This record gives sequence, C-alpha cells and structure tokens, in this order.
Amino acid sequence: MPYSEPKAVAAALKKGELSNIYYIYGQNVTEVEKLTKRVINAAVGDNEEFALTRMNGKELDFSELFDTIQMMPMMSDYNCILVNDYNCERPREDMRGHSSEDYNKKLIETLKDIPPMTVVIFNVTGFEVKTKFDRKSNSRAITDKNKKLGDFAAKNGTAVECPIKTPADMAKDIAASVSARGGSISIPNAREIAERCLSDTLAIKNEIDKLCAYANGREITADMIELLVHRQSGITVFKLADAVAAFRREEAFEALDELMADKNNRGAVLGNITTSFIDMYRAAAARASHRTTGDMKNDFGYVWAFKVDNAFRDSSRMSIRRLRACLGILRDTSVYLNSSSTDEKTVLEEMVTKMLMTKN
Repeated sequence: MPYSEPKAVAAALKKGELSNIYYIYGQNVTEVEKLTKRVINAAVGDNEEFALTRMNGKELDFSELFDTIQMMPMMSDYNCILVNDYNCERPREDMRGHSSEDYNKKLIETLKDIPPMTVVIFNVTGFEVKTKFDRKSNSRAITDKNKKLGDFAAKNGTAVECPIKTPADMAKDIAASVSARGGSISIPNAREIAERCLSDTLAIKNEIDKLCAYANGREITADMIELLVHRQSGITVFKLADAVAAFRREEAFEALDELMADKNNRGAVLGNITTSFIDMYRAAAARASHRTTGDMKNDFGYVWAFKVDNAFRDSSRMSIRRLRACLGILRDTSVYLNSSSTDEKTVLEEMVTKMLMTKN
C-alpha cells in the first residue's frame, strides 16, 4: 500500500479503523507527536497505564518486543506498544561486531506476526528520516535505510510522513488556535505570522501566546503583528553567532550590518540574536550532559534540524561560562534599548563588541 497522509490517518481513526502497525515520521515533530497520541487514544483510550508499553528504539530488545507483541490486552480492546526513535541507519550506539542490516532483519522478523488485538507504533521525534520527492509515485519517498521499516509498515499497516506545513496551511491552524483562546485573526494575517516564523511550530506557538495576551480578546491586526512578531532571519544570525564564537570581529560586524539593513525590522534583530545564543546555551548544556542533537531537538520541540546542528557546532567553541556572559550582555542590552532613545545600531555594535571581549 502507498504511504498515507496525516489527514487520512486521522479520518480513519475517527471511524474506528486501526492498523496493527504504524510508522509515523517527518520534520513536523509536533504533528508526529499529535498523530501518535491519536493512535494511542484510539487503541487504549484512558487506559495507557495498563495497556500501553513504551520502548526506547535506541536500546530495543527484540525478544522483549516479541513477547510484548504477543501479550493479551489488559483492561482495553488493544495491546498497544510505542517504539520511539528506532533508527535503521544506526540501531545501536555501539555497533561493534554487528551491522545495521543484522538488527533490521531481526526487527522485521519480530514484526511479521502481530496478533489482531495488538497495535505497534514506531514514531520518530529525535532524528531526521531522509526523504525526497519521487516523480514516479508523485509523492515523497524515504531515501535512507529507514525505508525498509517504512515500506513494511505501509504494506502491513500504515506509514505516514508529517512534513512541515506551508504558510497557507499553517494559517488555518493559527486562526483556529487564536479562536480557541477567545480571539480572532484573518487568514492573511495568520499567514504573515507563519511566514515570519518560517513555519516553525514552536516559534508560532510562542508568538500566538504573546499576541493573544496583547490583544486581550480583540482581533489580532497587522499592526500588532508588526509590533510584536519577530521576523526570523536565521542564516545571518547564525553567521553572527558563529563569528562571535570564533572571535572573528570583522565577520561579526559584517553580519550585524546585514541584519540592520532592514530598517523596518530592526526591533527584531536583538530577539533573533538572543534566540540563537539561547539555542547555543541549550546545545552546550546538552553536550555537558552527554545528550545528542536528537535529544535536544526532541526535548525542546525544535522543528528545523539545522538550527540544532548549528547550535551544536557553534557552541563547541564556547564554554558554558562564556555563553552565560553573552546572554547577560544580551539581557542588559534589551533592558537598555527598551528604556532609552539611543540609536539601535550603536547599541547593538557595543553589544557585539562586549561579546567578542568575553573569554572562555
């Protein structure tokens, strides 16, 4: 069977149509988690404590998985198993003496005999499954080793990708979210929010919370969006953060000049720079705790993998103490800008100079 669309899967679940195996993946991690929750609810309802077994895909024991699959349901119509982040590219951290094919063959064998009253869900929230558009099937196809598991799920149950939504699609979700909070927003204005946030669901949620609080029940207007919503200017911000991390003064000021070129959006520059350094601080803390990029992406709900990758790369050049110092400088700069009429560019140039003077 072909891969399914998220809407089609949600519609089937509403009708009570359940597959015995699901493979749910995609860059829209929020949608992956939401769809996973829907499958679990359809299978076990409120009985997760007794009828749902959670397994870590990075440490998956095939014998345990087989035994759990064969179990009879407890206090529920279905026995449900959730396996998070099994990566066919690298099933184990330590692959010595084994190949990925060895593990993947064992997994497929384990899944060949799933009883009718068991539902097995594989979902991916901590790494990126590589995909590309396939002209023959007129759909996106998995291009890495995870294709084997995805194809098996598609043939024997349901495989579904949750891609990043377009700004037009996101606009409908934003309007619905604002309405649920007792406010209102036009579709064009909702789309403007999505475009400013690069369709990043976490950033959009934060902006909606801010706008709804400011509007206080009134309609969210274009003027409010212009006043409160920062436009993401990711690549140049990354260049600035990278230059500061490596003590490259000339590149840092060139990046700042690029960011300040948009005179209508200068107020967003400090917010974007601060966000980048917060990302780096999280990455440094994750590394110190022996966490991976996948862990960080999952823990903080990042949609764009490149943001996490850049944060890990740039933060490797900075100590946590130096990052704390930079965040303090950013905080003080924000307070100063909000309480004075000094030229923004001058203040931000002083800020970059101070950050370049910090030491590891």
